[in-house]
Amino acid sequence: MGITRDIAGFGHELSYETLPPGIVDRVKYLALDYLGLALRGAAADSSQAVHGFIAGIAPASGKGTVIGAPIRAPYQYAALANGAAGHALELDDVSNESSSHPAVVVFPAALAAAEMSGGDGRRFVEAVVLGYEIMIRVGMALDPAAHYARGFHPTGTCGNFGAVMVAAKIFGLDLEQTVNALGIAGSQAAGLMEFLNDGSWSKRLHPGWAAHNGIIAARLAASGFTGPATVLEGEFGFLRAYSDKAAPEKLVAGLGETYKVMRASIKPYACCRYKQGPIDSIIKIMREHNLQAADVAGIRVGVLTPGFSIIVEPREIKYHPRTVYEAQFSMPFGAACAVLYGNASLNEYTEARINSPEVQEMMSKVTCVTDPELDRAYPAQWPATAVITTHDGREFSTRVDYPKGDPENPLSWEELIAKFDDMAAPVASVERRREIVARVRALEALPDILSLTGLLVTD
Repeated sequence: MGITRDIAGFGHELSYETLPPGIVDRVKYLALDYLGLALRGAAADSSQAVHGFIAGIAPASGKGTVIGAPIRAPYQYAALANGAAGHALELDDVSNESSSHPAVVVFPAALAAAEMSGGDGRRFVEAVVLGYEIMIRVGMALDPAAHYARGFHPTGTCGNFGAVMVAAKIFGLDLEQTVNALGIAGSQAAGLMEFLNDGSWSKRLHPGWAAHNGIIAARLAASGFTGPATVLEGEFGFLRAYSDKAAPEKLVAGLGETYKVMRASIKPYACCRYKQGPIDSIIKIMREHNLQAADVAGIRVGVLTPGFSIIVEPREIKYHPRTVYEAQFSMPFGAACAVLYGNASLNEYTEARINSPEVQEMMSKVTCVTDPELDRAYPAQWPATAVITTHDGREFSTRVDYPKGDPENPLSWEELIAKFDDMAAPVASVERRREIVARVRALEALPDILSLTGLLVTD
C-alpha cells in the first residue's frame, strides 16, 4: 500500500453513519456560507465572463445548475462557474493549515456530481467531509509557505485532489477507480500567483477549474482510464514537483481520528485571509480606546511572513491599488478602512473608497512588518499584531491570536445566517432565502440535491 492508495481507501470506506457528532452540522454551516457567496458572486464581472464562455461553448446544453444565473450547463462547466462565483468576493472560507479555500472547490464539485448522479443528502455530506479532508491534507503536506514560494496557489493545485475525491464518492467509484482518479487529477493541478502583479481574474478561476477537473478525472477513471498509483508521494509525484519541503507523512497522520472540515475558518471581511487578523487588531484598538480616525498618526501592522509578498509587496501596488481586486490584497488599504470605517466589508471595497483622499492619506500612515513570534504559530494559527500611535503621543497595541471566524472564535449560526442574508439579498427574496436556509439545515434528509439547487437559479 502507498500513500495515494491509503487516501483512496479512506475515501472509499468513509460513511455517513460513522461521522462523529458535530460534523454534519458543520457541513451545513459551511454550505450556507458558500451558497450566499456564490449567489452574490455570480453577478461579478468575472463570473459574467464565465457565463458568457459557457453560453458560447455549450449553448442550450446541459442540466447543471449555474448558481445565481438563468442558465444551465454541462455539469463540469456548472462546477467551473460555481467555483469562480464563490471565490469572486474574497469572502469564502479558509483552511489555515493548508492556506487554501476549500468551500469554493468542494461544494461546486459536490453539487455538480450530485446533480449528475442523483445523489442524496447523506452522500453529499460524506463527499464534502472527504473533499475538505483530502484537499487540506494535501496542502499541509506541501508546506504552504514553500508552495507559495514557487508561485503556486494552493486552492487551485490542492483543490484538484479534494474535488476528485468528492466526485469519486458521489459517483460510487470502487477503490481501483478512485486510485486512478487521483492519479489523473495530479496531472491537472494548476494555479499560479502571478495575478498579484496586475489584479487580473485568474485566481477566481482556480477553484472552479479544480472542481471542473475533479468531475472529469472521476468520470475518466469510471470509464477505465488509468493514472499513476503514486501520484502524491512518487519520485515525480505532486508533492515533490510542487514543493521543496514536502512532508508526505502529513497526508495520512491521524487520518480518520479528527476531521479537517471542523478546522475551516469563515471570513467576516471581503479580502485576503492574511489581512483578517490585522484588521481585527486595528478595529479592536480603535473601539477599546475610543479612538477616532483624526487621532491616528501612525499604524504598524504585524503580518505573517508567508503573506507579506501577497498583501504588502510590491509596495507601488499595495499602497496605490488601482482596482477593487488589488485593494483586496492590499494590507495598507485594509488597515485604512479599519481605522476610518471600523470594517472591511464589500461596502468598503469599492472604487469610490480606493479613490478617496481620506483613504489614500490614511494608507500613507501604515507600516507593515514581519515578526518571527507570529510565524512560530503558522500555519496552524494565523496571529497578527497592530500598534497605533496618536498625534498626542499615545501608543496602543494588541495581538489577535484567533481572528473572528476561526474555529476558536467562530461566527454563530445567527451571525452566519446574517452574512448569508447580506450576500444573497440582492438576488433572492426573503422567502427564497428562508427556504434555502431551511433546506441547508435539513441537508442530510434531502432525497436528492435537486430540491436545493432548484432554489439557486435566477430568472
